[in-house]
Amino acid sequence: MACFNKFGATLRQSISASNAMSGSSSMLNAIRAMSSKLFVGGLSYGTDDRSLKDAFASFGEVTEARVIIDRDSGRSRGFGFVNFSCDESASSALSAMDGQELNGRNIRVSFAQEKAPRSNFGSGGGGFRGGYGGSGANDGF
Repeated sequence: MACFNKFGATLRQSISASNAMSGSSSMLNAIRAMSSKLFVGGLSYGTDDRSLKDAFASFGEVTEARVIIDRDSGRSRGFGFVNFSCDESASSALSAMDGQELNGRNIRVSFAQEKAPRSNFGSGGGGFRGGYGGSGANDGF
C-alpha cells in the first residue's frame, strides 16, 4: 500500500508542477520517473525466468522476470530484467542483490535504462535488405 501512496504523491506533484502540460502527458512523465525495472547481468546459462523471479521475490512483488534468450542459439544471453510493482522494492533488491551469487555466478544489478530508439540512417542500404527491390541500377539484367 505504501507503494501506491508514494506513486499517488509523485503523480500529484508532477501534475501540479507542470500546469502548462496536458494532464495525460504529465501523468506519463510521472510514471516514467519511477523506476521499478532492474537490469540483471552476469547470469549463468542455467538461470531461467522462474529462478530469476524466485531470487528477487523476497524483496517485493515481482510482476515480471525475464532472461533474454539468443534467437539463433536458443541459449541465455547472460542477462535479464526484473520488474517490481513498487520502486522501493526495486531499490532494496538492487542494494541487496548487486554482487551476490546466483546459480554459481556473481550477478550485477542496476536500474534498467530506456533503450535508445534504433535508426536505419547511415546503414548504407536505406534500411531495406534483400527481397525483391533494391536500387535497380545493378540488377544484372
